[in-house]
Amino acid sequence: MMITNQKRMAAQILSKKEGREVGIHRVWIHPDYLEEVTSAVQKDDVRQLIEEGIIKAKPIVGISRSRARKVAIQKAKGRRKGQGSRKGTFNARAPKKERWMRIIRSQRKMLKEFREDETISPSKYRYYYRKAKGGSYRSVADMKRNMEIDGISFGGEN
Repeated sequence: MMITNQKRMAAQILSKKEGREVGIHRVWIHPDYLEEVTSAVQKDDVRQLIEEGIIKAKPIVGISRSRARKVAIQKAKGRRKGQGSRKGTFNARAPKKERWMRIIRSQRKMLKEFREDETISPSKYRYYYRKAKGGSYRSVADMKRNMEIDGISFGGEN
């Protein structure tokens, strides 16, 4: 039983009906009515079979994104970052310049706050700013520790 012509005609008709391309592989023919489909030679016959529901277009099969969303949620939480998941070097994943920018910006922000609330004088601000620029402090906490050693006290501590 050859029904390739019928499938081709059905694909053309269904494409016009749906308003988007329907390939021959999306054409479904009811297995109990193969005799009738074989005898359908003209497009009108195929149209009739489509109206009766013997020939239909299968739905477009998409790719589910549920697994991808689940992975994205886990990555947002910081999971899936172990040794086996890494491709680039440490420097490629977090470049030296970006690490430096993150540290220096936070230190300068803290220094500005200390100067504005007069915890340190403008001259001391300039001194610690220069030290920060030179890379003397690893973090804001390290900078504060060094300032406390120099005799500067911060509010909120007992």
